[in-house]
Amino acid sequence: MKDKQSAIPKATAKRLSLYYRIFKRFHAEKIERANSKQIAEAIGIDSATVRRDFSYFGELGRRGFGYDVKKLMNFFADLLNDNSITNVMLVGIGNMGHALLHYRFHERNKMKIIMAFDLDDHPEVGTQTPDGIPIYGISQIKEKIKEADVKTAILTVPSVKSQEVANLLVDAGIKGILSFSPVHLHLPKDVVVQYVDLTSELQTLLYFMRKED
Repeated sequence: MKDKQSAIPKATAKRLSLYYRIFKRFHAEKIERANSKQIAEAIGIDSATVRRDFSYFGELGRRGFGYDVKKLMNFFADLLNDNSITNVMLVGIGNMGHALLHYRFHERNKMKIIMAFDLDDHPEVGTQTPDGIPIYGISQIKEKIKEADVKTAILTVPSVKSQEVANLLVDAGIKGILSFSPVHLHLPKDVVVQYVDLTSELQTLLYFMRKED
């Protein structure tokens, strides 16, 4: 199973959390079994894609019987490590950073921002958010990462600072970064980076809207 999962295409990997969310919803709605068509319609893809994605994980269901909702919900929970809390840190408490700090990840998934960082002279350094998340100066980043044993970071700093801060995070032991900067980061191969470019997503949305006119 492990070898097979290592060869999963990126497009499939990006849909794993969607499948997990759908099976959680089905379970909450007391649906015991679901076929590929139901799953596809709930996500907005075609059923052939669902079957192809699931084929990377061996036999998850039987033809004609559909998929056991509870079994698949637990399967994707294990796959996404959603059975235990994952602690995350955030760097950059501007507008986007503030929005993320106030978004209660732990109420929806097993992810929790446990600390935030910004420039040492930022007025909020040394304080806490209403939820009790401490805000530290960037000079403390290595010390605090080691103390908390955090491996995942959210990066919401200006583009011109993103590479510099990312290097600092990697040097401190961070292995995964979710970057809200449109700048491509050059980091070691063992560091996983995902990018969220809101401007690009909005431009894509507007493009498709114009095509529909």
